[in-house]
Amino acid sequence: MKLIRGLYNLERPLPSSAVTIGNFDGVHRGHQRVIAQLQQVAAAAGLPTVVIIFEPQPIEFFAPDRAPKRLSRFREKIAFLKAHKIDYLLCLRFDARLANLTADEFVAQILVARLNCKHLVIGDDFRFGKGREGDFDFLRRNGARFGFQVDATETLLVDGERVSSTRIRRSIEQGDFDKAAELLGRPYSLGGRIAHGKKLGRELGYPTINIKMGDKTLIVKGIFAVRVKGIDNRVLPGVASIGTRPTVNGVDTILEVYILNFDQDVYGHSVEVEFLHKLRDEEKFDSLEELAVHIGRDTENAIAYFERTAQL
Repeated sequence: MKLIRGLYNLERPLPSSAVTIGNFDGVHRGHQRVIAQLQQVAAAAGLPTVVIIFEPQPIEFFAPDRAPKRLSRFREKIAFLKAHKIDYLLCLRFDARLANLTADEFVAQILVARLNCKHLVIGDDFRFGKGREGDFDFLRRNGARFGFQVDATETLLVDGERVSSTRIRRSIEQGDFDKAAELLGRPYSLGGRIAHGKKLGRELGYPTINIKMGDKTLIVKGIFAVRVKGIDNRVLPGVASIGTRPTVNGVDTILEVYILNFDQDVYGHSVEVEFLHKLRDEEKFDSLEELAVHIGRDTENAIAYFERTAQL
């Protein structure tokens, strides 16, 4: 998969393509259905596949105070899409210029002039362009005008309800990680490269791996039973804390994982952390000693979870 950051980095127009457009937050089963349909029509017509995403997401530009917390960061989104063998991932910066593009301009300047779109696959509720004036019927009319076919993907239902990023957020907020995994098609996870921390966990008797999460507000916060993948092809059970570490007056969001029965130097490894069960919310304690007591309890509760679910 080739990642193109900004239309200006597309050195020359594509000779032809099959395209889909969306936020793809979480790359859940509904998104996967769209991608599968895109790949099917692209293979039949001998076209490369293009997924268009936006950074920031449109609602984060228009109404940052009302924007929902993200399921995944940009790096996870890239990894999930790459796993689905997309040919091109075009990331458009969503700024005032893009926000003011009319639906007509978006089609003419991007889909036609730069991507030479021959087939467009979209969700059945997709809208775009200034004032959200573009919809499926608009695209069908423009497809006839410019020579590209437009297909809608039907909504995917699970238990009679639409699969959506909103529904997955709700499941995670309610602590229902089994439902979130069902809707995602995989366990909810975050990943990154293991970095050096302040070694506080080691001082307290619980050495952790540390992954910096960046400045995007994520849906998960608290203490969790997790699995870690990416170290020596093993799946390792652990206890994770994700948040700002209020007991030590932290500011940045850090994912810390105490891997059970494990003490190796793994700095620099890239790992994936799967969230399986929430143990408690993040809390501020009066002392490091009190923090250590709670870490011990969290570890015991995580071990009990793994034993109860036969994962230890």
